[in-house]
Amino acid sequence: MGTAGFVASLHALLHARVWWWFRDAGGEEGSVNDNVRRYAIFITVANVMEAINWAVGMALPDDHAWRPWTFLVGIALNLRLPREFMPNDFHAACSKRGVLFILLLGFNLQSIVGVASPYFNYWDPTWDQYTFLFLACFLLFMIKLLYVDDTYSISPQDHALLYNRGAGLCFHMGHFALLLFTTVMGSGLNLLTHSFLAAAAALPSDAKNLVCGGFSAVVFSIEFIKSMHIRRVPTEPKHERMFFIAYFTQLVGVVGVVFITAKMCFTSEEDGGFLALLMRNEIEMLGVLVVFAVILIIMSWLDEAVELHLYSDASEASEYRVQPFGLWACFRHEEPLQLEAMALERDRAARLASRSPLLGSSVMSFSGSMYNSFANLMTDNAAAV
Repeated sequence: MGTAGFVASLHALLHARVWWWFRDAGGEEGSVNDNVRRYAIFITVANVMEAINWAVGMALPDDHAWRPWTFLVGIALNLRLPREFMPNDFHAACSKRGVLFILLLGFNLQSIVGVASPYFNYWDPTWDQYTFLFLACFLLFMIKLLYVDDTYSISPQDHALLYNRGAGLCFHMGHFALLLFTTVMGSGLNLLTHSFLAAAAALPSDAKNLVCGGFSAVVFSIEFIKSMHIRRVPTEPKHERMFFIAYFTQLVGVVGVVFITAKMCFTSEEDGGFLALLMRNEIEMLGVLVVFAVILIIMSWLDEAVELHLYSDASEASEYRVQPFGLWACFRHEEPLQLEAMALERDRAARLASRSPLLGSSVMSFSGSMYNSFANLMTDNAAAV
């Protein structure tokens, strides 16, 4: 609670400084400067209330009935409605969440090493100890590779945060679930490390089930986040079939891995069968999870491999990939939000061009290729009308 209150105070000071910068910037109601001031005031007030909430929670006794509610209030104060004051900066939103996920994986790795240190035989280590620590660390590394930042591979108008508010809400929920289940899997790896290296038979044998369940939920959360974006498939029938085959193969692989690891979570050694055979010992179970992660990473490259095979560059791909496909393609997209996002992105590219002509020209050319699919789609809709 003390750490959370300190971080909330830092966020309040940060957004108070933003308000101070824009207090005399002018601008009519609804302008960018006005939206920035309103947003800064809202975030500052919310973070101040959050800091007060954590301070009250620290002051309450450990057995107080209201103490658990402070966590619920703290979570509620961190909720943000998409595009409440201003369009989402999806580059910042995704990059900050990516950094937070990497930090969480790093903390899990540090915790595993910390748990293993008292029991690791530094003078005469065994191959089992080496293998176990390698597989545990390699599993976290594979999960990091599986979590891909789609900020630059997905066009802004196709991103979940900038398509409609329902997709943005699911995008935030998916990231919350990812962080939660990553913590659960890290806790299971800590118990597994202690039970293996310390040979503590007195510990409960649920550590393997916890790791398998956490891995299954992490994979599901990552794929759920990716499914929030709109994908563009070619209008040419042959190319379209190749993309659909790639997406269907990825879907089958993800569903299979999630189902098998979820079943492993509820399997005990007394049940017998193939799944129990995969969980005979800690090393074998971690090896199976690593193999599953490697398979998912290879399968996640299928659509990119098809695109590289069919098209020579991004501009050629944008000429064909104009048909929307995905969970949210059937819902109405918010055109004002997407147009504002495109304007902000072009303004960002113009600022980069003023600072560095070489960098700005590369960004402008990249941005132009990103928006071709949206422009073609709008043209097709206008012609159809």
